[in-house]
Amino acid sequence: MGISLNPSTLLNGQGIDVSSLVEEVLGESSGQLTEWQNEQSTLQTQASALTSINSDLSNLATAVQALSDPLGALAALSATSSDTSILTATAGSSASAGTHQIVVSNLATAGTVYTNDFTGGADTSFLPTSTTSGEIDLQIGGSSGTTQKITITAGNNDTLSSLASYINSQSWGVTASVVTDATGSRLALVSQSTGSMGALAITSNNTSLTFNTPTGGANAQLTIDGMPYSSTSNTITGAIPGVTLSLASAAPDTPIELTVGTDTSQIADAINTFVSAYNQVIGDINQQYTVNASTNSEGPLGADSSLRDLQSSLLSDAAYSISGNSGYVNLASLGITTNDDGTLTVDSSQLNSVLSSNPSAVQNFFQNSTATGFANNFNTDVTALTDPTAGPLNVDLTQNNAEQQDLTNSINNFETQLTAEQTQLTTEFDQVNASLQSYPLLLQEVTATLGTLGSGGTSTTSTTPTLTSGL
Repeated sequence: MGISLNPSTLLNGQGIDVSSLVEEVLGESSGQLTEWQNEQSTLQTQASALTSINSDLSNLATAVQALSDPLGALAALSATSSDTSILTATAGSSASAGTHQIVVSNLATAGTVYTNDFTGGADTSFLPTSTTSGEIDLQIGGSSGTTQKITITAGNNDTLSSLASYINSQSWGVTASVVTDATGSRLALVSQSTGSMGALAITSNNTSLTFNTPTGGANAQLTIDGMPYSSTSNTITGAIPGVTLSLASAAPDTPIELTVGTDTSQIADAINTFVSAYNQVIGDINQQYTVNASTNSEGPLGADSSLRDLQSSLLSDAAYSISGNSGYVNLASLGITTNDDGTLTVDSSQLNSVLSSNPSAVQNFFQNSTATGFANNFNTDVTALTDPTAGPLNVDLTQNNAEQQDLTNSINNFETQLTAEQTQLTTEFDQVNASLQSYPLLLQEVTATLGTLGSGGTSTTSTTPTLTSGL
C-alpha cells in the first residue's frame, strides 16, 4: 500500500510530520523483520522442549545403566537379623549369600575409673596437708598398655577441676570430668576406646583422692557358627566376609539367625526408578503430539521426525524379550505392563512375588554374561540416543542453534540497514518539510512583486500558482 499526502494541506505552512512519515515508510519494509523474529521465537520454543526431553532422556539412561551394572542394585545383598535389638548387620558387594548363627555373650565396653566423693569440692586442693606435690599413675590399655605418670603440683593441677583440664589436654584417649552432687565432687575418667585397649587402672597414687576399682575395658565376646570371636569394638568387620556386624546388646542365651541374601528392596527400587524415568520421557513425547483444542495444533516438536524415531526406539526397547529364563522373558512376566499411551505400570505385588521366589531370574532377565538381557539391550540403545554428538535430540539442538544464530545475524544486519535508512529518510523529509513550511512566505513575496509590477501601468492578472506534490 502506497503512502499519500493531501496537497491541500501541504501548502498552509504547517509542513509534514517527519517522524510519523518516516515510521510509515519503514513500516512498509519491516515485514521481513517481523517474520524472522517469529521464526526465531518458534526455534527458541522448540529448543526449550528439546532440552527438557533430552534431560529426561539422560535420567532414563542413568536408570537403565543401574539395571545393567553387574555390580549395581541387582547384585546387592542385604543382611537380616532375627533380633535387631541384639544385632544388626549390613552386607557389602563381597558378601556371599548364606545363613549364620550368632550368640552375643557380652559387648565391648569402655574403661572407667572414678574417685570417691571429695568433700573439699571441685576447686579445693586434694594434696595432703603440708605437701606441695604428688603423683597419680594412670595405666591405659591394660597391663600391656602405657602408664601415664601425672605429676601433681600445688596451684597447677591439684584440684579436681584443674586435674580434669590437664588430663583432657594430653591426648591420651581419656576423657576426664568432674561430677558434683549433694555428697561432694568426684573425678571420673572414661576411655575413648572400647575393649581391652580402653581398659583403665590407677597403679600409683599419693594424693588425698581415693579411686574406686576400675570397670569396663572388656572385649566383645560372641560366637559365629559356633566359633568364638573377640572384638575390641561393637562394630565388627571381617568375621563374616563382606558383612559388618553391629552389636546392640548382650544376650548369651539367645542365638541370632543372620541371613545374607539378595536385597529385593534395592532391586525393586531400581526397577521402579527405571519405570518412572521411562514414563517421563514417553509422556514428554506424547505431549508434543497432543492437539491443543484452542489452536488445533500439536506441540512445537509435533513435526520433528527425530522425535518420532526416538519414540519408536524406546517403545521397541520396552517390548524386548529374551528366551527361557523360567518364563521370565519380558517386562509383563515381572508384572510391568504397557499402557495404551506407551507408558508402563508396575504391579508391585507381582514384582515382589517374583523377586521373593526367583531373584536370580529377575537379575538374569535384566543382565547376563552374554550382555543380551533387557537392560543390556536398552543400555546400548539409550547410550547411542544420548550421544552428545550423534544423539538425535542433540543433533536437532545443534541444528536449531545454528538456525537461531543465522536468524540473529540476519535480524541484526536488517536492523542496522533500517537504522541507516531511517537516518537518510529523516534528513530528506526534514529538507522537504523546511521547503513546505517556507511556502506561504515565498507566496507572499511573489504576490508583492507582482503587485509592484502592476502599479507601473502594465496590466497583469495575479494567479496563485498550483504546486503538485511528488510525494
